[in-house]
Amino acid sequence: MKKYLVYVLLTGIIYSCKNTNENITELKESSSQIKTNDDIDKKVNNLLAKMTLEEKIGQMNQYSGFWDVTGPSPEKEEAAIKYEHIKKGYVGSMLNVKEGVAHVRAIQKIAVEESRLGIPIIFAFDVIHGFKTIGPIPIAESASWDIEAIKKLTQNAAEEAAAYGINWTFAPMVDISRDARWGRVMEGGGEDPYLGSKIAVARVSGFQGDDLGATNTIAACAKHFAAYGFSESGREYNTVDVGTSTLNNIVFPPFKAATEAGVKTFMNGFNELNGIPATGNAYLQRDVLKGDWGFQGFVVSDWASMKEMVAHGYAKDKKEASELAVKAGSDMDMESYAYVNELADLVKEGIVEESLIDDAVKRILRVKFELGLFEDPYKYCDEQRQKEVSGKQEFIDGILDMAKKSIVLLKNENNLLPLKKKNQKIALIGALANDKTSPLGNWRLAGEPETAVTVLEGMEKYTGNSLNYAKGADLVIPNSEIEMPIEIAVNETDKSDFTEAIALAKKSDVVVMVLGEHAFQSGEARSRSNIGLPGVQQQLLEAVYKVNKNIVLVLTNGRPLTIPWADENIPAIVEAWQLGMQSGNAIAQVLYGDYNPSGKLPMTFPRNVGQIPIYYNHKNTGRPATVNNDVYWSHYIDVENTPLYSFGYGLSYTTFSYANLRVNKGGENKIEVSVDLTNTGDVKGKEVAQLYIHDKFASITRPVRELKGFELVELAPNETKTIRFTLTEKELGFYDNQANYIVEPGEFDIYVGGNSDAKLMSNFLLE
Repeated sequence: MKKYLVYVLLTGIIYSCKNTNENITELKESSSQIKTNDDIDKKVNNLLAKMTLEEKIGQMNQYSGFWDVTGPSPEKEEAAIKYEHIKKGYVGSMLNVKEGVAHVRAIQKIAVEESRLGIPIIFAFDVIHGFKTIGPIPIAESASWDIEAIKKLTQNAAEEAAAYGINWTFAPMVDISRDARWGRVMEGGGEDPYLGSKIAVARVSGFQGDDLGATNTIAACAKHFAAYGFSESGREYNTVDVGTSTLNNIVFPPFKAATEAGVKTFMNGFNELNGIPATGNAYLQRDVLKGDWGFQGFVVSDWASMKEMVAHGYAKDKKEASELAVKAGSDMDMESYAYVNELADLVKEGIVEESLIDDAVKRILRVKFELGLFEDPYKYCDEQRQKEVSGKQEFIDGILDMAKKSIVLLKNENNLLPLKKKNQKIALIGALANDKTSPLGNWRLAGEPETAVTVLEGMEKYTGNSLNYAKGADLVIPNSEIEMPIEIAVNETDKSDFTEAIALAKKSDVVVMVLGEHAFQSGEARSRSNIGLPGVQQQLLEAVYKVNKNIVLVLTNGRPLTIPWADENIPAIVEAWQLGMQSGNAIAQVLYGDYNPSGKLPMTFPRNVGQIPIYYNHKNTGRPATVNNDVYWSHYIDVENTPLYSFGYGLSYTTFSYANLRVNKGGENKIEVSVDLTNTGDVKGKEVAQLYIHDKFASITRPVRELKGFELVELAPNETKTIRFTLTEKELGFYDNQANYIVEPGEFDIYVGGNSDAKLMSNFLLE
């Protein structure tokens, strides 16, 4: 959603929480019975029977924060209408009320004590990688391949958000994407549906916990349904055109996994699919999600996506857009003002059946009951809890832990890393090395700028070396950055600080260069056609290399980058992403060897932008590479087909070997796989052992490799562990073009190793 739009801060008149509304008293008593009798549907139906058509539609209406209620009631026409709608019970949810529980309470009080039925509002927010305490961006978390750690960090984010009065997040984003040009790859789990599904479940479980009614959990939202990550050319909001096989086998699995994990809400996307915008797509929302998958929660539109169906050319006006959306199964309208203004007339005119309204409202009310908002509308409004929970040391420690686990070592020639801790002259170069805001990444709406530990600060804690810093060049033109800007001005010409950096590099033993993207060069509406190092950074890197080749390149970015020159020339490269508030400490601990990097890439790094989309689980084609290297095969004439760094790739300060791959058939189409993993190096380390299969011949052509298992293993030097995987029908089958899941007999190759290019191979026959 366009959170970079200018939002007017919502701050709230503070009322006492004493409830005098008879309707609310009745609803609270009913809710207590719900908790003991597990009769939510009955109570939802009882409440629905009391509601007018307009009140029902009001539950389907979501507004963003819009006025400062520490002062008088809003005077501007639009804000005044929204205010009156809350009083009338015509607002089911609000988003972007980030200032804390006092503001949430003020708004909730209007809804429950001034409206006729007193139905509480659900407060939503984009808790993407932390609320106030900002952690690594999601693509970085995904590089950890540590599912339990991802779940735990999500739990922490939920607890902090809930302490500020939030009870619903627009996360996780589970879109699979194969195009690094798309800015929102920073918000997801990467390119693979198997890994993406595991991460989706971890994040849904982390947000919602075992008890959605607890005060430290919030409702999750799987987004964007569906195929938003396949926007053509990686351009934001663009058209999507994918086949049914890709839709069922690549796009849908993380969404289905989120449904099976009990996610309470879905969000549709800005994109169209098969010529129909997702918000008005009945196949996606009614047939698949609510039909085939039996989803019981509700679907919210993306920001104004309902009215955007007019721009798509699918609806002639907002009235028709409302009709199409509600018939398609979109239950709540985010900031289009479509349902609240149009749906009642559509029902009265007989164009829309009221039963569709009832179904949507039941879904919304059910989630509110499950959150416990009817039992206590102010349950999330404890100012003392907000003070105690906000920024807890446990959260900060969790962020540091995840930040270290997210770092991927891409290259380390001559063991340049880890750095020696004594008697070295180290030059630290790059504006991003001393930036306290950009490491926070995009989508940190409630986070405070200037709160990240810089790489300079992190490295200064190691006092055994001589450390000197030079900026080298600004990444963005000074004073061009504002909070959530529409555009940032990248420095494309100013090299005036090169001289200082080059002089420092000349007299240093090792140079650490921190280069990459500004926080607002990835994220929503931040598509890039050139994903190399932006601005003059590449020129700075080459200039420093001329005087000192002992360079450690630390990349801080929100997407895979094209860095072919660096890969060819720079001896050590570290992918550090944007790691949040503890960024500098995590990077320094990895650089100095106090933490052995174990991250693996969740997304392929291309050699150049012309290879995009590039992904490991591609098809073989009818003309793969030939022994004779004939010209007539699927390839480019100016670059090889292989990526710069493949999916699942990542080095360590130790080495690992795989041996004795064994494949045995079990009962009921089970295949047992085991392999011996040994730490063949000198230090303790973690390895993500990965299992891939290739279904060699099938009724629908299958990818050359598919991830179907992984395990994160820690080994001491010379230690060996036997890693075991079990393949069942869940891993061995696929969806046909009628969306039927099938498991076919036939030949399978199996590969096990430390990345998607694993060489250790065996095979089996599935009968």
